[in-house]
Amino acid sequence: MLPLARNIKRYFSLKKFAIGLIAVVIPVLAGVGLYSSMKKEVIIYDDGKKVVIKTIKSTVNDALNQVGIKLGPDDYINIKPETELQKKKTNEIHIKRAVPINVVIEGKQEKIMTTAETVKDALADKSIKLNAMDKIVGANQNDKIVKDMKFSIVRVKEEIVSEEIPIPYKTISKENPKLNHGVRRSVREGTEGKKERVYRVVTEDGKEVEKTLLKETVTLNPVDKIVEEGTMLGHKTSRGDTIRYEKVLNMRATAYTSSYADTGKHPGHPEFGITYTGVKARKGIIAVDPKVIPLGTKVYVEVLGDTPDYGYAVAADIGSAIKGDLIDLYFDSQSYVNKWGCKRVKVYILSE
Repeated sequence: MLPLARNIKRYFSLKKFAIGLIAVVIPVLAGVGLYSSMKKEVIIYDDGKKVVIKTIKSTVNDALNQVGIKLGPDDYINIKPETELQKKKTNEIHIKRAVPINVVIEGKQEKIMTTAETVKDALADKSIKLNAMDKIVGANQNDKIVKDMKFSIVRVKEEIVSEEIPIPYKTISKENPKLNHGVRRSVREGTEGKKERVYRVVTEDGKEVEKTLLKETVTLNPVDKIVEEGTMLGHKTSRGDTIRYEKVLNMRATAYTSSYADTGKHPGHPEFGITYTGVKARKGIIAVDPKVIPLGTKVYVEVLGDTPDYGYAVAADIGSAIKGDLIDLYFDSQSYVNKWGCKRVKVYILSE
């Protein structure tokens, strides 16, 4: 082939190659340029660990997925995952991982995941409100959060409460000498009074830890019950009578008549047969020591032994020899008096 012809053929072959090469290179260069224009720089700080990537992904979440970073439900991220990545500036993503802490609230333990820096912030994030008197046990509000730390919240309440207390009534006993001994009779029924006590009560988690009495007021005074107790004693005599007496005296008894031997007065004397009190001496009149048995006192004289009782009598006379526990019983019979001597008797002071 002629040289000219060969050169022409080589020219067209080279031209065809150049055209083909251009057809391949131009799209590649265009793609490279497009990639460069879409590329975004992202710096991820994952709990202090730094990861730098360049991506053509669109969102924060896409970038995290590209490097296999997963977020927990309580983890903190400074940018919402659906946020579009910026092209013209570096995208900084800060992630803080939530750590577990154990909080005992009113006796019940709860595990809380938190990214807060302090105890106070952790409680605020979980909407756990502390009242003015509440206490934190095991930590302080400004303590730094540490994984698996444990503390308790004690709910403290102060209340003013009142209660009504009964006031018992008293029973007052009064002696009634006209009522038989051992008999009780209610004269007035008693009623309880009332008083109000006001306390300041402090509770921790519902349990009372302090109770202070502030004041006590009587709202209703009690009414005392009055009971009468009989003091009148009773005795059944040998004659079958039941006598009522106030007291009994163990005494000695002699006997006398109105004779001169006993009284020093003869019949016809103006005071013959007249007692110290002016009444005529007769059966049932006795002489006494007025210091022991007052004159005018009505008695019953019981003679101990086989001798019949002297019976009912009135202390209406005295005698120079009648002192202390000695009484003198009047009889009409001088012979009976002479045989009487001195006997042991019981003198019952009769009730009116």
